[in-house]
Amino acid sequence: MPKGKKTPEQIAIWKKKHKDIYELEVEGVFGYVKKPGREELAHASVIAQNNPITFNEIILRDCWLGGDETIQTDDDKFLGVSGVLDEIVKVAEAKIKKL
Repeated sequence: MPKGKKTPEQIAIWKKKHKDIYELEVEGVFGYVKKPGREELAHASVIAQNNPITFNEIILRDCWLGGDETIQTDDDKFLGVSGVLDEIVKVAEAKIKKL
């Protein structure tokens, strides 16, 4: 099994607990994160004002479920997944209309 790759059973446990789970793959290693909630987003936004790298570090750390830790510690791997972390932060589209 590839480094950090989790079993379907483990993923099912996480999905039951957290609902939305994402698999990250970079340079042949895997990591797993849950979709951030208000608490994680607020924490990352306050600490990392105007700094997308720190924002991504906090989101990755706070939403990390498991996998190969080098995704968090190796700069090349971290920067690789930083480019896709915005995918887990997407929210529902809302509309507003003045009546």
